[in-house]
Amino acid sequence: MSEKHIVVQGATVKCKFSVEPKLDKLKVKTHSKHYANDKDASKKLIATDKEIGQTLEKNTFGKCKMQPNGSGDYLPCQAVITKWSGFYDKVTLSNKGKILLENSKATCPIGGPDCITVDKHGQKAEPGKQNAKKAKPQVNNQLNPLVNTTKFKAEVSGTDSICI
Repeated sequence: MSEKHIVVQGATVKCKFSVEPKLDKLKVKTHSKHYANDKDASKKLIATDKEIGQTLEKNTFGKCKMQPNGSGDYLPCQAVITKWSGFYDKVTLSNKGKILLENSKATCPIGGPDCITVDKHGQKAEPGKQNAKKAKPQVNNQLNPLVNTTKFKAEVSGTDSICI
């Protein structure tokens, strides 16, 4: 099984019944304690299965295919999440919630089970010292030939190395 990313505040979600594919952003409202991918612990709250109700930024995905208005058009979506599935159930956070993963899905009373999916999990890669330690010098030299990565790697690890 491949690794899945944790969903955080600002993740984008979409509904399969949106007429024009519009995205909305997830807002974490059930806690203010647990963060992921956020060195300052100020923006990236971890999303849980307790994010129920109107927990999106705009609470709409545009017009909804499940709500025809009778004249060939559709009524606007009013996104309300009633339940999440596909969450990580081995950890429970302080809000009694289970962590949402990038393959988690939400249920809407109009669209039905699993009609809302995660488009982007909301995390951003931030390379650190550990990444520099594990990087292959040959690859780094090809990507960035102006930097002596062998010397940099020695500085990061705190040891002397021999340049070949």
